[in-house]
Amino acid sequence: MPPERELGDPSEWFRKGQQDLQRVPRCLQEEDCEDAAFHLQQALEKYLKGFLIAHGWRLQRTHNLSVLLDEAVKFTPTLEPYRSLCQEVSAFYVEERYPISTQGPSRAELEPLLQHAQQLIGLLR
Repeated sequence: MPPERELGDPSEWFRKGQQDLQRVPRCLQEEDCEDAAFHLQQALEKYLKGFLIAHGWRLQRTHNLSVLLDEAVKFTPTLEPYRSLCQEVSAFYVEERYPISTQGPSRAELEPLLQHAQQLIGLLR
C-alpha cells in the first residue's frame, strides 16, 4: 500500500487515472472491450477521488462512480450532467470482476462513453 501522503495527494490519483485512461484506446484497438470498460471505470474513479481529495474529502472505499459523483456535485454542481455516464460506467466494474451472465459492452458503446468521460475528466482536473 502506498504511503498515506500518496493516498492524500490528488496529483497521484490523477496520474494513476491517466494511466488507466491511456489503456482504454489500446484495449479497444485490440478488441478487448471488457478490459477497456474496466479501465474506463478505473480512470473515472481515480479522477473523481483525486478531485474530491483536492477539496478536502476524506478517502472512502468505494468503486461506485455515482456515490463519488454525489460527493463531487456538492463542490461543483455543474458535474451533475455526468450522472448517467457514471451510472453506466460503474456497471462495468461489477461486470468485469464478477461472473455475471451478461455480455460486456461493445466498441460502439464504449467509444462515445470514452469521449464523454474525457469531458468529465477535463472538468475534474
